[in-house]
Amino acid sequence: MKHNRPTVADLAAYDEIIDVRSPAEFAEDHIPGAINCPVLDDAQRAEVGTIYKQVSPFEAKKIGAALVSENIARHLKDRFLDRPKSWKPLIYCWRGGDRSGSMTTIFKAIGWHAGQLDGGYKAWRSHVIATLEALPAQFRFIVVGGATGNAKTRILQAIGQLGEQVLDLENLANHKGSVLGVLPDSPQPSQKAFETALFQSLSGLDPARPIYVEAESRKIGNLHVPEALIGRIRAAECVAVEATLDARVAFLLKDYDYFLTRPAFLGQRLDVLRSLQSRETMARWQQFIVDADWPTLVRELLDLHYDPLYRRSQDHNYRGMPDSAAFATDDLSPAGIQQLAAAIVQSRTAQTA
Repeated sequence: MKHNRPTVADLAAYDEIIDVRSPAEFAEDHIPGAINCPVLDDAQRAEVGTIYKQVSPFEAKKIGAALVSENIARHLKDRFLDRPKSWKPLIYCWRGGDRSGSMTTIFKAIGWHAGQLDGGYKAWRSHVIATLEALPAQFRFIVVGGATGNAKTRILQAIGQLGEQVLDLENLANHKGSVLGVLPDSPQPSQKAFETALFQSLSGLDPARPIYVEAESRKIGNLHVPEALIGRIRAAECVAVEATLDARVAFLLKDYDYFLTRPAFLGQRLDVLRSLQSRETMARWQQFIVDADWPTLVRELLDLHYDPLYRRSQDHNYRGMPDSAAFATDDLSPAGIQQLAAAIVQSRTAQTA
């Protein structure tokens, strides 16, 4: 009976989580650790849906049942024949309906302790959204700020290597957070998958210890940082990294070195700034790309675009930024970054001691 079905709270009680939705649904987002065994693939799901609308639900159910039975039989033969009698799989689809019900019925008939997730993926999604609304309020964040090129992400990662808790939003979003932040040949996750990854990261953090995070805007590439989280981060205490212009240029030339081998891709990304910069400036930048004059291009990008943008947004968005402790440096080499990370952690530890 439906009310005896396992819920999202019971996930840990199962040996394996099986997502029977189509590959496209699974790719958009899924319960962490789940394997995809579609009972209808993308084309079959579209075909059954078309018959349902254009012919009748009865005809759609007949062809659907035939396809589902074939697919379950294949998964059973290919993936599950070696599972022991004591195996406990949890099976889910979109809403906890027919697709997961079919596989659960067959697995139970075999003698396995199969469970059908009540509410399916939708129940998981509701759980993620509710947790992301409630959880940020429990944490104390320390925000690492500083204009573009101050190696904030690398400093954050170095702070993590020192044993501190970090939330690396750019890593989860697969984006460096600026106009040039797109990683070539490496797409961002879907918004839902990003939120699931955030849920996982936050769930593993200890509220009794501070969490270091980079100053971000509400959007990282195409992805939105959930409102409760960005609100909490923006109200947090801040530290500001202030590297010299030369150090920042040198760091960016290394950190964005993939652009130097793909000038056309870089030119295309810079084109996004057309509405913010004069035609003369844009033409000059494109010429720097043609000439491979990277240091001059990076210096001008910082001077004319990134630094003014940072000055406008940071104090406005981050309440703690005007009173933040500043960490100056002329060295953003790996060793310099480690020194900065250690100095930041030391200063925060001294402050709370």
